Amino acid sequence: MNRKFVTSFRLPIHVHLRCIRHYSYAWPCFSATQFFKLLSFKFYLSCCLNKLNQSAMGILLQIDEVTAKTTSFAYKIKDMALEYAPKLLGAILVYIIGSWLISKLANFLQKTMMRKQYEPSLQSFLYSLVKALCTILLLLTIFGMLGVNLIAFGGLLAGLGIAIGGALNGSLGNFAGGVMMLIFKPFKVGDLIEAQGQTGTVKELGIFNTILLSPDNKTVILANGALSTGTIVNYTASGSLRVDITLAIAPDQDIEKARTTAVAAMLQLPKVLKTPEPGVSVLKIGDGMVTLAIRPYSVQSDYWDVFFGAQEAVKNAWDAAGIQGPVPHRVIINK
Repeated sequence: MNRKFVTSFRLPIHVHLRCIRHYSYAWPCFSATQFFKLLSFKFYLSCCLNKLNQSAMGILLQIDEVTAKTTSFAYKIKDMALEYAPKLLGAILVYIIGSWLISKLANFLQKTMMRKQYEPSLQSFLYSLVKALCTILLLLTIFGMLGVNLIAFGGLLAGLGIAIGGALNGSLGNFAGGVMMLIFKPFKVGDLIEAQGQTGTVKELGIFNTILLSPDNKTVILANGALSTGTIVNYTASGSLRVDITLAIAPDQDIEKARTTAVAAMLQLPKVLKTPEPGVSVLKIGDGMVTLAIRPYSVQSDYWDVFFGAQEAVKNAWDAAGIQGPVPHRVIINK
C-alpha cells in the first residue's frame, strides 16, 4: 500500500491533526490493526467536532432568537409608551381636576342643606350619594379616555343593578320613602303623628324606618315605604293641639252659666293655652241630658295633662256653682 492509498482514507476535518497526519504517512511502522485503530480514533474526533459545531450553532441561533424577541418587545413597549403616554397623562389630569370639582360640589351641596336646615342624617346621606355618583362618572370618563369598552361595562352595571333591585325590592321602596320624607319633612322628631293606624311621638326618622313612642309607652316601628304613600296626621305641625272632652249637665241647667264656668275653670290651668281660647259648645241634647263639647288647647307635650286636668277642673267648678249633672233614670211602662 503506497502513501497515496493511505492518505485517501483520511477524512476531511476542520482541525488538522498533525499527529494523525504524521502517523498516516509513516504507516509502515505500524501494523494494519494499529492503523485502523488510529483511523477510527480520527473518525471519532471528527464526529465529536461536528457535534460541537452543531451545538454551538444551535446556541448561537437561540441567542439570536432571544435577542430578536427582546428587541421586538422593547420596540413594542416603546410604541405603547408613545401611544398611551399622552392618554395616561390626560387621564391623570382629568382625575385631579374632576376630584377637585367633585369636592367643591359636595361641599356646596352640604352648605345648602345646612342653610335649609335639612335633617343631619339626610345631609350625610345626600353628601355621600352625590360624591359617590360623581366619582363613578369621573372614573367612567377616564376609562373611556384610556380606550376601555364602556358599552360592555355599562351592560354589566345594568344587569347588576337589575339583580340587586329585584333582590331588595321592599328595602329599596323603604329607602326611597325615607329619602322623600327627609326631603319634604311631613313631620320631624318630637312631633305627635297618626299614621298606619298608629299614634305616637316620633323618636327617630331613619332612611328605612320611622320609630314612634305610643302614649302607652310602646315602641312602634313603621316602614317608610308604606308611611310615605299613606295618610299622615300631624298633631304638632300647627304649634297647638286641641283637646276634645265631652261632659254632660242636667237638661234643666243653665247652659250659658255652665259654659262660662267651664271656660273660667280651664283658664286657671297653667298648661291650657290662652290663645286660642278654650271653647264650650252644645254637642247633643237627648237621653235626659245636655252633652257639652269642652275644647281647651295645649302644646303636644301637655296633651294628656290637659285632657285629665280639664275634666277635673270643670267638674269641681260646676259643683261649686251648683250646676248639676244628669241623673240616670229609667221609664218603665206596664201594659
